[in-house]
Amino acid sequence: MRLAFNLAILAASLSYTWIAFTDLDLLTANGRLGPGFFPRAIGVALVVAVLYNLIADRRAGLNAAEADTPNARDILVFVVLSLAFVAMLDLVGGLVAMIVYMLVALSIFNPGRHLSNVLVSVLLPFGVFLMFDTWLNANLPQGPIPLPLWLR
Repeated sequence: MRLAFNLAILAASLSYTWIAFTDLDLLTANGRLGPGFFPRAIGVALVVAVLYNLIADRRAGLNAAEADTPNARDILVFVVLSLAFVAMLDLVGGLVAMIVYMLVALSIFNPGRHLSNVLVSVLLPFGVFLMFDTWLNANLPQGPIPLPLWLR
């Protein structure tokens, strides 16, 4: 099952990467990074990570009996949280949605480490926000309450 899952993820990653390279421009007319930069980077990273995982499993000689299978409850929780995150994007804005999503997910999957969970849940979304806003000049969904001026 692990091999089938990894092959399915590899196929999806290759499809995503193909679309990122064929349909999205790397640069804008001004010569700045365009809408294809970030999807291309993510696609290549996904393909490399899945290939690495497949090779590592093969070298370790994992078979279906030895491989760890994730708990079905954890998968369901992750899917529900991800769907809630997507729904929250337009309701509360990208930054707030990322903070809430990460805080809830880390509270569930990394229990008892409250300080590190809060730090990661706040600092990582702020870093992503700054990367999109300043470096890539791409806006995240704002939500009904605008962000303070020092964040825009």
